[in-house]
Amino acid sequence: MGSREEIVAAAAKVMREQGYAHATTKVIARTAGYSEAMLYKHFRDKTDLFLSVLSDELPALGATLAELTADPGRAPLRDNLVRVARLGLAFYTDSFPIAISMFSSRELLRSHRDRVGGAGPRIPLKGVEDYLRAEVALGRLEADTDVEAVAALLLGACFQQAFLATFEETEPDDLAGRLADTLLAAI
Repeated sequence: MGSREEIVAAAAKVMREQGYAHATTKVIARTAGYSEAMLYKHFRDKTDLFLSVLSDELPALGATLAELTADPGRAPLRDNLVRVARLGLAFYTDSFPIAISMFSSRELLRSHRDRVGGAGPRIPLKGVEDYLRAEVALGRLEADTDVEAVAALLLGACFQQAFLATFEETEPDDLAGRLADTLLAAI
């Protein structure tokens, strides 16, 4: 593993333990076993590092959604929805402790939102919507399916379970199969 990967892994560890707001680049560099100067050779700032943590260290929800959107018919619809739900739950469970501190300050949240531009919490939602549209085009979902509402229900449930697990310091319940079944029964 190279220095960049070690720094991202250390950042994920520190951000999970201390939250984004309290994870300093100095502590992250020390945890990785490098100097802050080395950290800045790979990353512009802490936000750049945070975005790398989200893309490199968290479950690959985005990549899976892109794969499913490109070829939705490879597996049964229910299996795909279970897969999305499991990854959504893992993604939110892993990212919750990292991202939650950004919401503790409107200034910090505004600054982060300005910095990341279009990247943000709507990206997974849009990915699920795109996948569901591919299922509609394939004819495995009705043409009048409200893909925005279905995506919001699925990821919202995953987010809620991650929130509860984080609050209770427990592992989240694996509701993926039940979520898929309930959604399919409703649509």
